[in-house]
Amino acid sequence: MTEDSAESDVAHGVVLDFLPHGRSDADEPQYRRSPVIYAVGTEHFSLYELTLGDDADVSIGDRIQLRPDFDSGIERGRQVEYEDLSDGAQSELEYVIEEIVTADERRFVDFFTEAQPVSLRMHQLNLLPGIGDKLRDNILDARKRGPFESFEDLESRVSGLHDPKSIVVDRIRAELTDEDLKYRIFVGS
Repeated sequence: MTEDSAESDVAHGVVLDFLPHGRSDADEPQYRRSPVIYAVGTEHFSLYELTLGDDADVSIGDRIQLRPDFDSGIERGRQVEYEDLSDGAQSELEYVIEEIVTADERRFVDFFTEAQPVSLRMHQLNLLPGIGDKLRDNILDARKRGPFESFEDLESRVSGLHDPKSIVVDRIRAELTDEDLKYRIFVGS
């Protein structure tokens, strides 16, 4: 395994909530419950419930390693659905998604440059909230003049497109919370 492929196997997440006394719906008495954190993956926005050991030192907003091995102090974990998150994790999720999108701006700006048709009648750009056929065509015309460099560049070059970062954040949130969405752009299954 080369160093590049080993590095690509590493996955990180951001802590959304910390429950020092474990989940309140657990069958065990409170004194026997292990601390739990909820986290969101930074690459595919997978949601996790992670059980901590006594030696764990984790706080809300911390960046943690999820793969190939958990950070020290994390004993085990599992992927969960949005409904399984604590109320605190649900309320923190949008802010963390926005931070992830801001930190990895190039990846999400490249989506606007590289998006392709999904079918003869549907384009990936139309899956973003607020982007209809006219705005999609404006984006497609603007990207013919070269790739977009930033959200600011995207907004300045595409007539009618306002706050593209918020559009991406809204789509990611919808993909996490709406089980009935047919297409997923950013959230892995």
